[in-house]
Amino acid sequence: MQTPEFDVVVVGLGAMGAATLYQLAKRGVKVAGIDRFAPPHDQGSSHGDTRITRQAVGEGAAYVPLAIRAQQIWRELEAQLDVPTEQPLFEQCGVLVMTSSATPGGQDGTPDFTENTLALARQFGIEHEVLDAAQIRQRFPQFAPIHDSALGYFEPGGGYVRPERCIDAQLSLARQLGATLITDETVLGIKNEQDLVQITSQHRRISAAKVVVCAGMWSSQLLGAPFDKLLRVCRQTLYWYQLAEPVIFPEHSPSFIVHGASDEQTCYGFPPIPGEGSMKIATEQYSETSTPESLDRQVSAAQSEAMYRDLVLANIAGVTPQLVKSAVCAYTVTPDSHFIIDEHPRLANVTVVSACSGHGFKHSAAIGEALAQQLVDGRSEIDLSAFSLARFDH
Repeated sequence: MQTPEFDVVVVGLGAMGAATLYQLAKRGVKVAGIDRFAPPHDQGSSHGDTRITRQAVGEGAAYVPLAIRAQQIWRELEAQLDVPTEQPLFEQCGVLVMTSSATPGGQDGTPDFTENTLALARQFGIEHEVLDAAQIRQRFPQFAPIHDSALGYFEPGGGYVRPERCIDAQLSLARQLGATLITDETVLGIKNEQDLVQITSQHRRISAAKVVVCAGMWSSQLLGAPFDKLLRVCRQTLYWYQLAEPVIFPEHSPSFIVHGASDEQTCYGFPPIPGEGSMKIATEQYSETSTPESLDRQVSAAQSEAMYRDLVLANIAGVTPQLVKSAVCAYTVTPDSHFIIDEHPRLANVTVVSACSGHGFKHSAAIGEALAQQLVDGRSEIDLSAFSLARFDH
């Protein structure tokens, strides 16, 4: 039997890969990570200054323990790295989830997202408040334009994380703990050879006992069937607009999600970052599909104007149409918008992680820990079975 160069190789060092590499290194595993760029970078899905984190995750109960544990891990990382209090990885400013529509309720009879969030908060005992439109406007005057029938869920334990800082922190600690990092190198193929997994890149071949693939929008090309049929890449745009004077945002403003009558009328955003004079607002789209090669990384003036006209004015006061900066990121989306965390059905000892469908970062630190537990101990403390490939067999 051949001896592998590494116990585990992690392919892709974004949100999931960085967390997995760190957690494996923490457990003394001989581990390497490889990425086609030099993370943290802005070429994939794990950038953009801020990402919302919330404990009552309206997308489903399976995510709640992961979101809660991830917040704990970020606090542990801050303590370990002695992160300055003014530059936390996790900013606990609270999160406000709202449904603002003349026709409440989800599309096609699906449950309302805010109602889902409330139900999960009650189920898991998560601290929260329920707010009507008048209470939302009184407390957070930036949301004056919301509909009179709006329903709000405020979670003081939520807020946002800094994705680039989180990735950098975990990769730095992984390196300190003995992990090997290979950056600016593209993996070209993964195959089984005897009892090992062989990874071929531009400049080398690496053998491993096990491989974890967290390759985001490049996963489909790298992994083949069935992932080439299950994964779509959807281009997303992020906008930072100048605040109006005088600034009407309260000193303690939350991250927010506003759900309208459809996906096209839904947006999310963040409190103004002190000293920057702007705020980040974004939306999501799932109708247009891209590839890594065809992804348009430029945001046009027309896109910025449409975003401001259609979503900012309808939901947020105190923001000007002046665009300070913009960015593009890619969501790798599954048919049901839930994660895939499972063994590759045709490649032995290869675990496929993610396809996070746009809501992965808040869970990533805990998923890395759960994967490390599975690989080292044979089981994870948090159940990941909801993310298996088996659900697509029906």
